[in-house]
Amino acid sequence: MSDVSSLSPEGPPQIGPPPRVFHSHSLLFVLLRVGIYIALAEGITSALQWIMVTLSAGERSLYSPRILTISEGSLLAGVFAAGVAMSLLEGRSFGDYGLPLRGAFGKLFWQGALFGLAEISAVIAAIATFGSYHFGALAIHGTDLLRWAAFWGAFFVLVGLYEEFAFRGYVQFTLAQAVSFWPAAVLLSAAFGFVHRTNQGETKMGLAGIVLTGLFWCLTLRRTGNLWFAVGMHASFDFGETFLYSVPDSGYIFPGHLSNATLAGPAWLTGGSAGPEASVCDFIMLLIFFYVFHRLYPARDQNLLPDSA
Repeated sequence: MSDVSSLSPEGPPQIGPPPRVFHSHSLLFVLLRVGIYIALAEGITSALQWIMVTLSAGERSLYSPRILTISEGSLLAGVFAAGVAMSLLEGRSFGDYGLPLRGAFGKLFWQGALFGLAEISAVIAAIATFGSYHFGALAIHGTDLLRWAAFWGAFFVLVGLYEEFAFRGYVQFTLAQAVSFWPAAVLLSAAFGFVHRTNQGETKMGLAGIVLTGLFWCLTLRRTGNLWFAVGMHASFDFGETFLYSVPDSGYIFPGHLSNATLAGPAWLTGGSAGPEASVCDFIMLLIFFYVFHRLYPARDQNLLPDSA
């Protein structure tokens, strides 16, 4: 039986103000914020790319260093600018979304870079053991070698920053507020694979490898609290594929690779047209890495984690 003394003589008890769109954890408002973020990122990126491509009229190759830098730089600027805008609207620090300035390119980044180089090197070594990879003769020499090495190193840091923040930064942080971390991670890792489906030479095994890699990088975010490990690993793995071992990277073979390397053998071993990331050897390495990283960075007390972590 209710306590009638608690009722207001003016009518039923007053209901508080509706939840604010930029602070509510309800799925509806979370999806609205994600939609705003994506719209801002797409709009800013498109505007920047149009301006830069217009200024670069006459550039013939889609894979020239200039065009590649414009494309990836615009994508990165778009997601970062949208993230800054959302941080202002939500009253948060930009670093809350996974890339805190403190620790930038520090220990975690270089640990990730070591993991990425170890992964691609082990996969290539396994393929070579079966006689399906040959390094070949050097394709570039002297200052060209140094110039391309520096370019690809810097370029893949841009790629790592963009793709990690786009798929495991703001959207992961925000979506997890409504559905919790791992459901958001699974959904966004699937999206990470999905957007690569149009890559030249990509395969179903390659897409599966991308999804598994995305889940591993979600684990590194969960355990370290930020994306710097994932950025370092992402950048160094792509650098190893494209430049160091001169093999396809998600189906693409770019200019300026170190050697005239060859991959020849069954697709399950070499990765086929998608490259070594679609090799069964890479799946095995990733499973090993899940265990190794779990031991290096054991789960923290969930009560100490932010509600979106």
